Amino acid sequence: MRAAPTPNGWRRRRLRFDVISNPKKSEVDLDDETEISFVPMDAVGELGGMRLDATRALADVFKDYTYFRDGDVCIARITPCFENGKGALALGLKEGVGFGTTELHVLRPKGQLDEKFLFYVTISHDFRGFGEGEMLGAGGQKRVPERFLKDYTPPLPDLDTQRRIVRFLDERTARIDELIGKKRALLDRLAEKRQALITRAVTQGLNPAAPMKDSGIGWLGRVPAHWEVKPVKRVAKLQSGHTPDKQHDEYWDGDIPWVSLNDTATIRGGDYIETTAFSITPEGIANSSARLLPARAVVFTRDATIGEAAITTRPMAVSQHIIAWLCPEELLAPEFLLYVIYGMRGELMRITNGTTIGTIGMSDVKSIHIALPPKDEQAKIVEYVIENKSRVERMMVLVENSIEKLTEYRAALVTAAITGKINTLLSHDAPTSFSRSKPTGLDDQTGTLHGQ
Repeated sequence: MRAAPTPNGWRRRRLRFDVISNPKKSEVDLDDETEISFVPMDAVGELGGMRLDATRALADVFKDYTYFRDGDVCIARITPCFENGKGALALGLKEGVGFGTTELHVLRPKGQLDEKFLFYVTISHDFRGFGEGEMLGAGGQKRVPERFLKDYTPPLPDLDTQRRIVRFLDERTARIDELIGKKRALLDRLAEKRQALITRAVTQGLNPAAPMKDSGIGWLGRVPAHWEVKPVKRVAKLQSGHTPDKQHDEYWDGDIPWVSLNDTATIRGGDYIETTAFSITPEGIANSSARLLPARAVVFTRDATIGEAAITTRPMAVSQHIIAWLCPEELLAPEFLLYVIYGMRGELMRITNGTTIGTIGMSDVKSIHIALPPKDEQAKIVEYVIENKSRVERMMVLVENSIEKLTEYRAALVTAAITGKINTLLSHDAPTSFSRSKPTGLDDQTGTLHGQ
């Protein structure tokens, strides 16, 4: 990746001359009992924003967390957070002070560098692209070294031009962010619609005139009178998983897919799982409590992201964070059980509420009940869910693609502005409204990108 040419009148020099990196905690002059802002990684936004709803006493965070104050730019340093643009300008901190995850780098601009301009530099394509190439470590533990921050050489205009660029970007990105927000709200509504249609189908069936009965199970409510209400363990065989010893290389990179929490996104992406991040050997199974499960087992995450489920397309093994149900297909279709799990998301969250870590205990798993229709009715419900869920998901994909294009456009706009490629910014009478200077590609009336 090559640096863009520097506009006339701009200069390039290493950031170490214009920022303080990772400032010292010793400058904090507050009592140990003082409540200050606490910012975990999930409170740091992608491409800006910082959630400030948590506080802690200074003494509780001083030793083990990253320090920053109002006006500092915080940058996620670990993969994939760095590549995803996680970072924010710290503003509005309680007592002006914050401590957060150790996976942050902090930059504090000096006198000739505007703090908001620096933030925009750190979310630009160039900064993130060059930084990704400098990451050290392996796999999920790759991190951007502080050396990269100090040695990065962005093109920098004078302070007045920086502030005009900031005003330009604040206005443009605010409009784009508003459009993205509306589309994300639409995504949420579509997800709720999908959830409702699945839950209704697996608890009430497809015949609105069917006689109903009380299931005796809170989340199921009233179910068709001819359905049986049973614990899942009575109609499907429950299997837990295990992780072979990672110190034995001969147990890994085999031919047997091994489902773990590394596959959560893959499981979430569809009804079936075909490939996994890791695979094991027959020796790995033989020397552990792992079991080879047959194809069409329903796998289910019981830790971290709870309740993601899919059907295996071939024999696989699972980790201890995953459970599996083996369905006797003459009694229970795996697809019907899969949609029951989808339909009980609210109940799964209720079970895990109040725990310090997201985990469903095996006793709770064993207590899960199902309203079981006859096999031919299961087939009709599965067909109905597939058809209607697919229709909603096609709409969701269109919205997601639109969000992706707007996000890409936002990032490209930021990069163009902070590298001096938008010439109108360089004049003192630069327009500040879309009506006088509209970046190519964004439709003012519809809020969409040309070509969507």
